[in-house]
Amino acid sequence: MIYSPGLGICIYMAKKEDTKKKDFRGKWIVVNLAGAFGVAAVLLAAAIVGLNLVTKHNKELVVPDFSNMTVAEASSFASASHMRVDVTDSVFVKRMKKGTVYRQNPQPGSKVKEGRRVSLTINAVNAKKVTMPNLIGYSMRQAKAELLSRGLVLGKLIYVEDIATNNVLSQMMNGKMIEPGTQIESESVIDLELGLNSSDCMTYIPDLTGMKFLTAIDAIHDNSLNVHRMVFDKSVRDYDDSLNAVVYKQEPDFQQMVPAEDGSKAEIAVPAEPVAIGDSISIYLTVNPSRIPVRQ
Repeated sequence: MIYSPGLGICIYMAKKEDTKKKDFRGKWIVVNLAGAFGVAAVLLAAAIVGLNLVTKHNKELVVPDFSNMTVAEASSFASASHMRVDVTDSVFVKRMKKGTVYRQNPQPGSKVKEGRRVSLTINAVNAKKVTMPNLIGYSMRQAKAELLSRGLVLGKLIYVEDIATNNVLSQMMNGKMIEPGTQIESESVIDLELGLNSSDCMTYIPDLTGMKFLTAIDAIHDNSLNVHRMVFDKSVRDYDDSLNAVVYKQEPDFQQMVPAEDGSKAEIAVPAEPVAIGDSISIYLTVNPSRIPVRQ
């Protein structure tokens, strides 16, 4: 083997240069990886901050109650509450002020993000028109069903002497005769003049306890009686509540108290005596279940 000192030095120097290059490459990779991780961390932090700003993380708002407000009032109130409202539908409720909010979505009290759109259903300004049917010759129950199908409301039952009890003799609105074919607003109240035969002129008082408002009205009419007055307690706050309210008291009652047959001072409940067809009943309504008595 021939050894050359000069060659050895060259080989040594070459190896030393290779080692320096490898060390530089390793450091360059580490630096670049660290830089990449740093950029990714900054971007992630920016994304989280941006997402929180957009979604208002943990900053929920409570939806106000817009019921019975005009659209302008609801819009102003919504803006002050950092929301917005849109009218998406309309209905016609005769008992409500025209142009006011009837229903909303989301419901009052719901929690939403800032800027949420609340959809409003308003009471139409112009009532829907319907055609007055010809009810002459109908039975009272047939007439009531026909009125309901037309979106009209049965009002007072006015009895006059006639051969057939509960036969419709005439139809009236606001105290005046109304001709068949007349265009009137939906939910108009129609009074009926009905026949009353002296041999068939008595009826019984129904038990209305626990019945919902409209069901109780139907039961009163089905027994050929009138509504004298309707009294809603303080738990009934709006029109929706009135529809869900139930009867907790009625005058006269469907039953009466009489002495017990054993001669004691105790009294027992028995069905009330028949009353004249066309008589009136007063009902008292609530949405508070604790006020509704339990019948034995």
